[in-house]
Amino acid sequence: MSSTPSHAGRWLVLVAVMLAFLPVVLDMTILHVAVPTLTQALGASSTQVLWIIDIYPLLMAGLLVPMGTLADRVGNRRILLVGLTLFGIASALAAFAPNAPLLIGARMLLALGGSMIMPCVLGIIRRTFEDDAERAMALGLWGTVGAAGAAIGPLIGGALLEHFWWGSVFLINVPVMLIVAPACYLLLPRAEVTSPGKWAIGQALLLIAGMISLVYAIKAGFGGKHSLPVVLVVLLFGMAMLGLFARKQLNSSEPMLDLSLFSRPAIVAGMIMAVVATGALAGVELTLAQELQYVLDKSPLQAGIFMIPIMAAAAVGGPVAGYLSNLLGLRIVASASMFASSLALAYLALSDFHHPGIMVPLMLAVLGLMLSIGLTASSIAIMGAVEAERGGAAGSLEATGYELGTGIGITVFGVFMSAVFGHTVVVPAGLSPEQSAQAAESIGDTYLVAQQLSPEQAEALISAGKAAFTATHSVLLSTSAGLIGALAVLVLIMLAGYREKGGAHH
Repeated sequence: MSSTPSHAGRWLVLVAVMLAFLPVVLDMTILHVAVPTLTQALGASSTQVLWIIDIYPLLMAGLLVPMGTLADRVGNRRILLVGLTLFGIASALAAFAPNAPLLIGARMLLALGGSMIMPCVLGIIRRTFEDDAERAMALGLWGTVGAAGAAIGPLIGGALLEHFWWGSVFLINVPVMLIVAPACYLLLPRAEVTSPGKWAIGQALLLIAGMISLVYAIKAGFGGKHSLPVVLVVLLFGMAMLGLFARKQLNSSEPMLDLSLFSRPAIVAGMIMAVVATGALAGVELTLAQELQYVLDKSPLQAGIFMIPIMAAAAVGGPVAGYLSNLLGLRIVASASMFASSLALAYLALSDFHHPGIMVPLMLAVLGLMLSIGLTASSIAIMGAVEAERGGAAGSLEATGYELGTGIGITVFGVFMSAVFGHTVVVPAGLSPEQSAQAAESIGDTYLVAQQLSPEQAEALISAGKAAFTATHSVLLSTSAGLIGALAVLVLIMLAGYREKGGAHH
């Protein structure tokens, strides 16, 4: 029995893994609209809220590469099915979590399941589609599910919150898993070519500890939540672990992660694009969701609807990118899409959301389309640069880029947001020092403090918070525009030597 299914079978396999991937992506964004509701229902502090959102991408960032290489050893199908089961169980636990710490725990279990699902999906696609043009199409369709999932996340979240309690945003995964897990069990080929060798658990633990410490140090450092010495210790610990991991990889006869992959410019350029583009997208979506609900007083559902242009356009980006990069070459498509995204962001930074007109939705659509084309291009660059049996490892590298981007993006945006907000907000007189300090933390805190005040004071405080947040969101969007513009130039330079069709092998 061959491990490559028949023609019709190939596309069925693609459908099965795309379904498996959907809940994982939904979970990356479904919380964005739920944050205000959840904060108030659980009485979560702003630190706890950051952890509830961040623990998922943080752990995923540490676990993806070990799980991807484990899947290359024992078979993608097995790891995928275990991941789906875990994900379903964790979703049920998260839905009924009575307080913030338990919700954070359930999100940790969700991340473990998700880190098993993501690399397997990419690895299975890489193994199933040997032909370059077919694979570019398959990755384009996969990208559509990714973008559409991330896109409808806030919409589904908003719709659920209109009718049910916040836990429903997790509970929705359970019926999905009950359909997807059996489908994957039946559709995916039992026989798989696996790469030989043991899976070194010691190396895995070094990598997980290193990645998590590194990302946590970046978060804590930007957040100013801990003293500088603490941040430096965690940072040095993380770098030491990653250094040890790298040394083991270079000296081991059976390395977990082949570091020579990083000598291929296409892979490095793809990774950088994945990190920056997802970071910007996640940060922008989170900023917008808060602006729409806190400043424009939209319900979660209305906020989700307002963001449809980003989502709808992002969903089309995948296949468009596959088609364009076959036509114009990857280098042009990748850098042009980044450049266009930065222009759209700059326009949005100067727009007035109270009177969106036609231009704001249009620019949101341009932004979604271009970032999604850029991400699919990064996927085509990375997956085209490796052989089939290393698909899981390359897939996990790319997915790590996404998770790092999302995790760091949300943190940097969140921290940057509260710093700018704290500087711009003018707290009205008559509040106690504690109340003033809390109200300047974030716009969510402004609303929590306002609940303790008399109607006049509350109104004054909320309008001060709204004014400060609008200013903050302009600063954030202009900064991301600058970052992505710089990325466009970098990608143009890095992919200079990239030749289409096997352009990776120098």
